[in-house]
Amino acid sequence: MSDTTVDSRTEYRTEGDNAIYAGPDGKVVPVVTRAGTEDTNTAQSGDCVRVSGVSIQHTPATKIWFGQVSNVPGYRSLPHHHGEAETGGYVLRGHGRIYFGENYADFIDMTAGDWVFVPPFMPHVEANMSVTEELVWLTARTPENIVVNLPDVADGSLEGYRRA
Repeated sequence: MSDTTVDSRTEYRTEGDNAIYAGPDGKVVPVVTRAGTEDTNTAQSGDCVRVSGVSIQHTPATKIWFGQVSNVPGYRSLPHHHGEAETGGYVLRGHGRIYFGENYADFIDMTAGDWVFVPPFMPHVEANMSVTEELVWLTARTPENIVVNLPDVADGSLEGYRRA
C-alpha cells in the first residue's frame, strides 16, 4: 500500500492482489482473534509457553507469527533457535534474560518496555529472572513460529539464573 498527500488529506491506494486472504464470500476483511480463543497448539520450548494471536493456525496470515510468550517465575526455555525466522519481542512485564553465545555465556537483561531482536538461527535461552513474578512478552516472527529445540544445559551454567 502506498499513499500520497493531496490538499492536507492522505489518499490511500491499494497495490497488489490480496485475494489469497479472502473469506468464502470473496471479501477481504481484518481477522480478529478474540481473547480466550488464541491458538495454544504452538511450538514450545521447555517452560516457555507461546500462545498464538495471529498465525497460519487460525487466520489467513502466511508471513507472520504474532503471539504472547510467558515464563512462570523462575523458569526458562530450553536452548533453541528460530530457524530462518527473524524475531522481535516486547516485554510487557517482568525481568527477562536472553542467554546466547558460546555455552550461553553472554546475556542481555530486559524489563517492561524493552524491545529485542533475535536474528535467524541464533541459539539462545529465554529466562525469567524473577522467582516471584511472571515474565510476559509479545513476540512477532517471520515467516512463522519456527522453534528448533537444542540439547539442554544445566541451570548452573547460566550466570545468575535460579529456579523458583
